[in-house]
Parts: sequence; C-alpha cells; structure tokens
Amino acid sequence: MHVFGGGAILKDLSLNGVKGDDIVRQTVCAYAAANPDAKVLFCQSVDYDMRDGEPIDRHYLDAIISDRPLAFVAFDHHTMWVNTLVLKEVDLLNGKALGPGNEIVMGKDGLASGELREVEAFGPVNVYAGTDRASLGLSTGGEPLVTPTPEERAQDRAAIAAGLAWCARHGITSIHNMDGNFYTLELLKEIEEEGDLICRVKVPFHFKNFMTVDMLEKASRMNEAYQGDWLNSGLVKAFYDGVIEGYTAYLAGGYADRPDFTGEPLFSQRQFTEMAVEADRRGLQIAVHSIGDGAVNAVLNGYEAALKTNGARDARHRVEHVEVILGDDIPRFAELGAIASMQPPHPPGLMDFSPEPGRTRIGPDRWALAYAWRTLKQAGAHVVFASDWPVARIDVLAGIHAAVNRAPWAPDLPDQSFSLQEAIAAYTVEGAYAEHAEDRKGKLAPGYLADFVILSDDIEALPKDEIKTLFPVLTVCGGRVTYEA
Repeated sequence: MHVFGGGAILKDLSLNGVKGDDIVRQTVCAYAAANPDAKVLFCQSVDYDMRDGEPIDRHYLDAIISDRPLAFVAFDHHTMWVNTLVLKEVDLLNGKALGPGNEIVMGKDGLASGELREVEAFGPVNVYAGTDRASLGLSTGGEPLVTPTPEERAQDRAAIAAGLAWCARHGITSIHNMDGNFYTLELLKEIEEEGDLICRVKVPFHFKNFMTVDMLEKASRMNEAYQGDWLNSGLVKAFYDGVIEGYTAYLAGGYADRPDFTGEPLFSQRQFTEMAVEADRRGLQIAVHSIGDGAVNAVLNGYEAALKTNGARDARHRVEHVEVILGDDIPRFAELGAIASMQPPHPPGLMDFSPEPGRTRIGPDRWALAYAWRTLKQAGAHVVFASDWPVARIDVLAGIHAAVNRAPWAPDLPDQSFSLQEAIAAYTVEGAYAEHAEDRKGKLAPGYLADFVILSDDIEALPKDEIKTLFPVLTVCGGRVTYEA
C-alpha cells in the first residue's frame, strides 16, 4: 500500500461508484462549495468507464467547474484528468515532451485533452497544489527539494497518522509501503517516538529509471538505519510499467483493442538487469510493479541474471501485481524463489473496479493467464495478497471475500479462486514470509508478536458469500489495542 499518499487523500472527495453526468456534477459542486479554500479540488477513485464509453476530458470537467482548478484521479492513480484552468496554471495546455511510459494526451485541436497519463505527466499538478511531498516516494524517489516548515512537517505527520489509523480500523497490523524515501522514514520515526506508531511499516528506496546504480547506496543506508520490527527498510521498489486501463502497461504482444501497440516499458532490459544485479549484490530485496506480461517477463529476467551473477541466496524478490503473465513464465517464480504479490480487489468486475475497459484491453486470448492466482500457487509460487490502497479499497475482508468468491470470466477459463484458508494465509503468513519475518509473525503461535484482529463473527462458520459483511471489532498490534469498534 501507500500509507503516506493514502492518508493524505482521505479528506478528498471519493467518486467511487459514482456514475451519470448529473450525479457527478452535483456531487463535485457540493464538494467544491464545502471546500472554498482548496487550491485544487481533487476527486479520487474515478472509474475509467465512469461515462460508459464517453471521454473524460478537460471539456467535461470545464462543464462541471471551470473557474477553480479541478482534477479527477483514476482509482489506480496512474491517470489524472484536469480542467483547462489546471492545464494553464501548470503550463501543460500545449503539451510537453515526457519520458518513456508517460503521456500528455493531445486533442484534435492541438491542445492537451486534459488526460495526463502517469506521474511525470500529472506530477506538476501535485506540485502546484502543494500535495507533492506525500507522493515524492512515488514521483521522484527523492527528498523534498525545499526543507518543509515545521507546520508542513506536522501536516505530513498528520497525514501518515490518518493513514495508520485507517489501517488499524481495518484490522491491519503490518504495512509494506510501496514507495518511500528518508523523509517518510523520518516522519514515521517521529510518530514512533511520540508513541503513536500503531502499525509496523516497511519503507523502500524507490529506484527510478533516470537513476544510476550507484544511487543504490542510499537504499543500503536506509537499510542500515532502519532495521526494527516496527520500522524497517531493506527494500528497493521500482515501476517497470503502468496500467492496462491507461495503455501504459507493457504487454509482450499488442493490446487486444490496439494490436499494434504494446505499451512502453519504463526501463530497458539492460538497465533493469543492471539495477537488479547490484541491488541483489548489496543484499537488498527488490519489489517491482509489473502489470503486463512483457513487464513480468523482463523483471524475472533481471532476477535470473542476479541469481546467476551473485549466486543463490534467500532473496525473495517480489513481482508486484502480475495482472497478465506469459505461460512460460509461470514456473519461473518457484525456480527463482520470486514472490507473486497480487491483489484480490484488482480483477475488473470482481470487487469495485468496472469490467471495462480492462477486460477488453487484455482480450479473451489472455484471459486464462490474467490475475492467475491459483495457477501461480499450484506452480509453487508464494502468492501474497494485499489491496495496494489507495488504488483499491483497503478492506481486507472484502479482499478475502473477492478471492474466495471469484468466478471465471468465461466458462472455459480456469478457476483462479482461493479457499478461505488459502486467502487468509495469503494476507497473513505469506505477507510475513515476503518480508523474511515468518519466524515471528503472520500467525498466532507462542513466542510470536502479539498482532491480531477480532472479527464481528466467525469467518469459518459464515457462508462464503457473506464474508464481506464481517468487520474488525478489535485490532491489537504488539500487544496494544490500536482500534476498538
């Protein structure tokens, strides 16, 4: 998950499930009226198919509000749509050259359409709004360029604290943050020293495609400085591609609805492999956002090269998402000791995300290898579940419900659902395994950390189609009550 960014947007308007132009307009205008001082009106959790096939663009946003900066953020945080005023304020109306995998979509009139794909495109909007510190761990992997004022630092601590409280409320005791920098670790350390760190947090160093491998020294320094059970590092995060819905995932073949387009990888194979070999040599763990089958293949190639170059070790390098995979890559997870980190809320149509445009862009020929949880598990891979909040709803029980009740998209497809016990394990002991901590957490056993949750009913006794009705009534982390209903 992304606890800093997630906590920072809890105050924003959520448009999750909101459809219909009139309802959207009324909802957004009411939010704007209630927040007259907001520099940018951010509306989160927007569905790509919110308008049933009609475009979301600056003209649509202008028709809602044109005299204040307005931004719609896709549920996956890989696309932002803004009104014309925003484009003018951040000087993007006439477009701008960007790096691989990032795009300012241009309209037929030669001006930006308002659709900004990936963080390099919409990062200037966050800077303009003054919300960029919460996303620095994603956007640059670096530290604030200007030292935050005491007031800004307190504001950022409050955002993280809100995120931690939201986690505890949902029965979460351990977080694998998927973005990071020293600033995030320092804020968490301050929260810990104040006695308010109510979840255990792992924070990575984010390696970006404009960096050189010598910058992994910072990852080693983060690892040396933070090694406790409450706060630790030792992880290198990277993005190899984007998302299928925005045409930014990297597919081995073309998109089903754009056969001549594969998406653009954020790294070359050579560049990524060089990073993977060096990070592995340093004894660091690697976790890479890889959604398309082309990205998954490239990341596994990098892990294989690290193994051959540095020799075998219990690295447990991670592949994040694995939304589509090549058949030949399925056994490679077990062969390389790589972890498949996957998210039950993500398959289109299963939980909150619309079936379209994801299913169409993947295409029926790839459906059998899409979100292939059981296929990977049966091939010997460690499959770890999570939400990737705020990309998806944080609710663990809704995620377990989705994993257990998943049905194939077509009758001839393999069943990828998990049993109840498999789903619980994927959210607990497999998560502990993913951070080399299965000897002390992830299950209830003598001598293990006192991290547990009490639910509103017996999850094993309920019919499987009622799991999502459960909720945490008590969360305990380190023997301390962190949430009580």
